[in-house]
Amino acid sequence: MMHSVLVTGGAGFVGSHACKALHAAGFVPVAYDDLSGGHAHAVRWGPLERGDIRDAARLREALGRHRPVAALHFAARIEVGESVRDPAGFHDVNVAGTRCLLEALHQAGITSCVLSSTAAVYGTPRTTPIAEDHPLQPINPYGETKLAAENLMADFAARLGLRFAALRYFNAAGADPDGELGEEHEPETHLIPLVLQTALGRRAQIAVYGRDYDTPDGTCIRDYVHVSDLAEAHVLALQHLLAGGPSLRLNLGTGRGWSVRQVIETARRVTGRAIPVVESGRRAGDPAMLVADASQAMQVLGWQPQRAALEIQIGDAWRWMTRAAMPA
Repeated sequence: MMHSVLVTGGAGFVGSHACKALHAAGFVPVAYDDLSGGHAHAVRWGPLERGDIRDAARLREALGRHRPVAALHFAARIEVGESVRDPAGFHDVNVAGTRCLLEALHQAGITSCVLSSTAAVYGTPRTTPIAEDHPLQPINPYGETKLAAENLMADFAARLGLRFAALRYFNAAGADPDGELGEEHEPETHLIPLVLQTALGRRAQIAVYGRDYDTPDGTCIRDYVHVSDLAEAHVLALQHLLAGGPSLRLNLGTGRGWSVRQVIETARRVTGRAIPVVESGRRAGDPAMLVADASQAMQVLGWQPQRAALEIQIGDAWRWMTRAAMPA
């Protein structure tokens, strides 16, 4: 018998890849998504239940119909700049929505949940690479709401028997190696797809914000982790919880940082296209370097990124983007 798993935000970028990984691992992923940021065509490996994460009655209905053994929780608002403009809206979805989900899970007797969290819970890094015991001092409402979601899960764990895994990933990148899924944010804010859109001619140029950081080439450095590797980590965390393992808070990254200039140069090599650049001033709140210490995830879950090379991540994203741009 194949067990069902509820996947909130299962029509989104990481959530849809997780659904594919769940299916490959023998589960039936039930995507629960209001399609405000996700896409129905990305739901291919199980049913789609359309609903808002804050709709308790709709959640109970979906849980009652499919009787999942656990949940993966991706549904959230994620754009950092937007969180500064609309902090109340981010708290409503990311915190109140998480509480609504946890209450519905508790009422249904479901005790395992994996949370899509973020390195933004750490704020400006004091040390690099960043380990899980780094101080938690988010510097924007997005990070604050994700930390609040983690702490809600810890409260449910302490009082109501929930076991959870909060997976703090760094910069999600790439696309499904089979070409079935990719990144389709609107508007797009992530560097690699913006660079590739410039290579395709959809954008006139790519902006580089700041060239005077304390890094080898003066631009910000980030740890890019392939979306398929992220998806596999969620499956491993789920299996850990279903086997009776304790709650976890783990980083997901490669431990290797790449600068903005390195991303652009790699994209030029991969695509063979010109990518015009315009240099601009620093953006407020951009740390010089964000690189993960993901050794705990590797040790506890046996997770090992398989597509860590930047060329592979950009190549997968480029194949997806050029295929998606082809006429049907």
